[in-house]
Amino acid sequence: MIVGVGIDVAEIDRFAAALERTPDMATRLFVERELTLPSGERRGIASLAARFAAKEAVAKALGAPAGLRWTDAEVAVLETGQPILKIRGTVAERAAELGVRSWHVSLSHDAGVASAVVIAEG
Repeated sequence: MIVGVGIDVAEIDRFAAALERTPDMATRLFVERELTLPSGERRGIASLAARFAAKEAVAKALGAPAGLRWTDAEVAVLETGQPILKIRGTVAERAAELGVRSWHVSLSHDAGVASAVVIAEG
């Protein structure tokens, strides 16, 4: 049963400008594993914008309650390249209240826009 669906888009240039204006913003939004590739290189801005869109989509799928922490929803990638969500803290608490047992996430970025769709399943 679908508990919630969230979708969000982020303009990549606008997101990049926000990160540039506010240097500590990246550490407030992302855990270190989201900021770097397995090789240790910094992740590209389009990829970060898509992850930000996914976090917004998670909040929407959960009914957009106040008090969710950005870093309590982590976008990870399996060896196959499939994105997955790892949740903890405030996000895990809200998901448990709603009976969410699994997540589906899709990320995309093209033509200056990053997007994400998240499905919360119970």
